[in-house]
Amino acid sequence: MRRVCVFLGSNPGTKPDYLKAAQDMGAELARRGITCVYGGSNVGLMGALANATLAAGGKVIGVIPEALQRKEIAHTGLTELHIVGSMHERKALMAELSDGFIALPGGMGTLEELCEILTWGQLGFHKKPCGLLDINGYYGNLCAFLDNAVSQGFIHPAHRSMLLSAPEPGALLELFGGYVAPVVNKWIERPEIL
Repeated sequence: MRRVCVFLGSNPGTKPDYLKAAQDMGAELARRGITCVYGGSNVGLMGALANATLAAGGKVIGVIPEALQRKEIAHTGLTELHIVGSMHERKALMAELSDGFIALPGGMGTLEELCEILTWGQLGFHKKPCGLLDINGYYGNLCAFLDNAVSQGFIHPAHRSMLLSAPEPGALLELFGGYVAPVVNKWIERPEIL
């Protein structure tokens, strides 16, 4: 695995553990020689991730839309910074550049990016691992929602298993090493309703 995309908040959140997790993730990526791909911001958890990766001797590629360059305060000290025309272009380029995807705590943008990349995997558009760095159970409600969607017949269990989770960066990256994308039909056949 050469490059991992990290989705995370442009705000720091309310708990110091979130900031530490971003810093630990950056340091772990650098330690393993994995380039960090992220949204290009210099604020919040995003800035902490980039700065920690760089401080540990790692490489960081940022991708930021022109319209957010000032709002999110684009990081000017990265290995590479790509300025794109739209959010759609941002996500497409981050996906193209990356061999796997990790979500740390964040808000609506983080959730939207994670859900889109999971959907692309579900549809077979990529076979790359996706995971949650689940700090203090931050993603517990999301996992419960996905488990409920499985029980209600909206997500195939094999597709639910695509979303890996660990509370520590090294453990999550180890899970990535053994990941094999499921090969099942997206549509769950229910003969009793057909």
